[in-house]
Amino acid sequence: MASVSTSTYALSQTHKDVSRTNSSSRSLCRDHATYFETLPYRVNHDTGIIDYDRLEENAVLYRPKCIVAGTSAYCRLINYAHMRQIADRVGAYLIVDMAHIAGPIAAEVVPSPFEHADVVTTTTHKSLRGPRGAMIFFRKGIRSINPKTGNQVTYDLEGPINFSVFPGHQGGPHNHTITALAVTLKQAPTPEFRVYQEQTHTCCSRTNQRHVQQEQHSRRQIRVSPCGIRIGTPAMTSRGFGEKDFKRVALYVDQSIKLSKKIQTELPKEANKLKDFKAVVANELVPEILKLKTEITQWASTFPLPV
Repeated sequence: MASVSTSTYALSQTHKDVSRTNSSSRSLCRDHATYFETLPYRVNHDTGIIDYDRLEENAVLYRPKCIVAGTSAYCRLINYAHMRQIADRVGAYLIVDMAHIAGPIAAEVVPSPFEHADVVTTTTHKSLRGPRGAMIFFRKGIRSINPKTGNQVTYDLEGPINFSVFPGHQGGPHNHTITALAVTLKQAPTPEFRVYQEQTHTCCSRTNQRHVQQEQHSRRQIRVSPCGIRIGTPAMTSRGFGEKDFKRVALYVDQSIKLSKKIQTELPKEANKLKDFKAVVANELVPEILKLKTEITQWASTFPLPV
């Protein structure tokens, strides 16, 4: 799809993941940045929604080979049709990473990217609730018409993607994982799975369009100093949590944050690093931590693990 050193266009790390912020949008903080020139697009600071107009302006300016629409920590729905229009305008592939929303997409709870994307990637162990693994979907057939010759331009994705997976990045297949994935995909079209996916959304904030709640607690853009949290509802929903239960979860999160701030303020000024905070928190002799841990453990034990 893209040779080494070509450009890719994806949501800025600073906006994408508040728990792993990065002061430099061009920092080589991911493996793909070692091989490709990565360019960021951003969200509107007032709305928290992707700034599609600015995205298009920069796409026309930089002409990326690939545009990535990912939902790792973007709590809104992506306008895939708009992304498709932008990709077509600059001749880029549109790649959608639906790892966190594969379950809702399979259950038709949120819009699907398949109508618009050239490539769709996903893990299988998140909202899809399957084994630890991944899948790649890609288009075949006619991609476009050459305006000069009138000839059809076909997709050439199957060979390169398959070769990149094996032997490029993986070894032998794990048949037990493939079997588990087959069971997962058989469950996905069932009415029960749709009810589950609808409940994961109901249990989240009404301001969200997805099953993930993301909060930023500091404006410090320091990568080694976490400044936010990201919480998803699928696992707890699988254990039987309802809306009232998630309100209690929110209360515990609030109590934990306030307790963390209290512990931090009681540390000496020179002990202002993450390791210093962890050293205190790891000491369960702190009465407030013990009390909160006991209360949460007793309450959570009333929700059995699904088997």
